[in-house]
Amino acid sequence: MKDRRVILGVTGSIAAYKAAELTGSLVKEGAEVTVIMTEAAQRFVSSLTFETLARRPVVTDMWTRTPYREPVHVELAEWADLMIVAPASANFIGKFANGIADDMLSCMALAVSEPPVIAPAMNDAMYRHAAVQENLVKLKQRGCRIVEPAEGRLASGKIGVGRLAPLDDILAVIRDALSKRAR
Repeated sequence: MKDRRVILGVTGSIAAYKAAELTGSLVKEGAEVTVIMTEAAQRFVSSLTFETLARRPVVTDMWTRTPYREPVHVELAEWADLMIVAPASANFIGKFANGIADDMLSCMALAVSEPPVIAPAMNDAMYRHAAVQENLVKLKQRGCRIVEPAEGRLASGKIGVGRLAPLDDILAVIRDALSKRAR
């Protein structure tokens, strides 16, 4: 991953704290990481956490001025070798599958040239819902790599499928995707 440029999208999920560890792992392996957080993600983890780990500004909305040229989603889309969304909420998956771009993360997902890696994390009933499953099928058909969620204890205390995949699994998919993409 050395010298590769990665956009990490973080959505509103209890698993957002695991994205901080993912950021640290990517940086440790030599990647430059720019984090984009949804408004909901910021309710779980501070943008300062990611800014500290990535040593780069974090993008939190479409309207705040940043050190990037405008429009930010276009500049970063051209900059990135790969985009990952982990955790990916049902909300993000639905918006992306249906071409809705009403926040910085969904705009970015539509602006990148290569399909993103998507790592869903949500309640098991939400994950099994027909709408979420149909949206994941759409994204797979468009070339997105889906890192399937794991089974285990969920935020509700219930055991089910919906936990963010283990970070080693996500990192393996990222490494594979980057190895297949020319710079």
